[in-house]
This record gives sequence, structure tokens and C-alpha cells, in this order.
Amino acid sequence: MSGNANGAKGTTTVGVVCREGVVLAADRRATLGNMITSKEVTKIFQIDDHLAMAGAGLVGDILSFARLLKAEAKLYRAEVGKVMSVRALANLVSNILHGSRYAPYFAWFIIGGYDLKPGLYSVDAAGGITEELFVAAGSGMEFALAILENGFSKGMNLEEGMKLAARAVNAAIKRDVYTGEGITVVTITEEGYKELDREKVKALLE
Repeated sequence: MSGNANGAKGTTTVGVVCREGVVLAADRRATLGNMITSKEVTKIFQIDDHLAMAGAGLVGDILSFARLLKAEAKLYRAEVGKVMSVRALANLVSNILHGSRYAPYFAWFIIGGYDLKPGLYSVDAAGGITEELFVAAGSGMEFALAILENGFSKGMNLEEGMKLAARAVNAAIKRDVYTGEGITVVTITEEGYKELDREKVKALLE
């Protein structure tokens, strides 16, 4: 990550609810103005065994927020004796962002996970929260949403969801100058969090 990464931004992140779990996907490019500052930015983070977060916006804010959420999830597990639910994590994100609106995190977050069932939430920088079946955020979201709108169906399986999420980010890569450098795809199921290797992601697009 470059020295300018804290001010770097630009991305496309997506989330899709499937029958067996949730798929999150994102590109790896970070930009500062018209300059690419990093080609290997992580934009999806494991928060707990069955919880994940994807962020679109300032890289420094996203990294800082991911560290905060991991700490909060560990504290919750220690105090309550169980893993935080997807809804509880989304509400926590919403409350933190709403309380920070005068010194905001410049980012839009997608929360995905699996407790009794798959869950997917979109949380904007002011703390506005919505539950979604599919969602996109970031500079290339219009291109990604076009693919998601056309391709999503309720009850689709995990393989179908992975292909759709990868295709949605890939559409943004082709059209949005702030999105690029490959795709990260993650699944969160009853078995837990899993990041696909690059060969598998490449196969999803073929």
C-alpha cells in the first residue's frame, strides 16, 4: 500500500444473498485523483467467524473501521458468550457512523454474514441502514447494479451468487476508471468465512 493510501479511494464492492450464504466481492484498486496509489488494496474484511465487511471509500477510514469492528466483535463474544448476529453488527456499524457524523468515516459499508440464515446490510456514511438481497457501493456501483438487477434471483445457489458478484465487479472494472486490478470474492456460509483463490475467481468469469 502506498504512502498516500490513507487518502486513496475509489472502488466497487458488491454483496449477494444466496441460499447457502452471502457473497461479497470487490476490486483491488485505490486511487488518489487520477493516480493509482495501490493495486493490492484489501476491501473485504473478516470480522468474526461468520461475519464480514466490505468498504468503499477512503482506504484509511475503511482499515481503521475494520480494526474497530474486529475488536468490538471479540469484546461481544467475551462478554455475551456467543458470536454477534449479522443484524447486530449492522446496527453497531450504523450507530458508530451516526455518532461520528460530525467527524465522519468517508466510506460506505456492506455487512454480510450468516447466523441462523444469510444476512446482508448496506450502511451509508451517515449511518443509514437497509437490509438487502443484493447491493453495490462505490464509484462503479451503477455498472455493478445493472448486472445484479438483471442476474439476481431469490434462492440462487452459492456458485451462481459467486459468478454474479464477480461479473458485477468485472463490469465496473471495464467502465469505471477508479475500479480495477482484479477481483476479491469471499463467501460467508454456515461453515464460515472463505476467500476464493485467484484461479477460482478467473474461472467464475469464463
